[in-house]
Amino acid sequence: MWPFAKAPASPVIRLFSGSRAAACAAIHAKAFHQGWSAQEIADLAAEPSVLAHVALDSKEKTVLGFSLARCAGQEAEILTIVIDPASQGGGLGRLLLQTQLDAMLVQGVREVFLEVEAGNAAALALYKRLGFSQVGERKAYYARPGQPPATALILRREQA
Repeated sequence: MWPFAKAPASPVIRLFSGSRAAACAAIHAKAFHQGWSAQEIADLAAEPSVLAHVALDSKEKTVLGFSLARCAGQEAEILTIVIDPASQGGGLGRLLLQTQLDAMLVQGVREVFLEVEAGNAAALALYKRLGFSQVGERKAYYARPGQPPATALILRREQA
């Protein structure tokens, strides 16, 4: 590295605020065939049982990703976790998911579930590193334009 160059500042994770719903919807639309609208994201995040976080650039101006999870007693389901494609591959997804898991643990959640497309190797590797294992599948679950529907894998993680 050039001796006078500054190392890039680290992104930060914050609780979701409704003012960031449009940016989250734009990221979701890039990642999924059926993206969620800003209103859908804001409505979900406003539910008392939903835990919502956003990943922001170091200046907290740009949304880089977000995650929504619904908690019910000692169980929770990750509803979505998504990182903007331009910010993928640097560990931000792991940081965001670990933040969510830690917050769930504080709330008493002991089991976490999620669904992931069977062909999403990067997500599957992340979930495996964080202790998730497959407990089921839904064949032909995700619609994909111009392709056969994809299988959804159901993953589970026990929290200590």
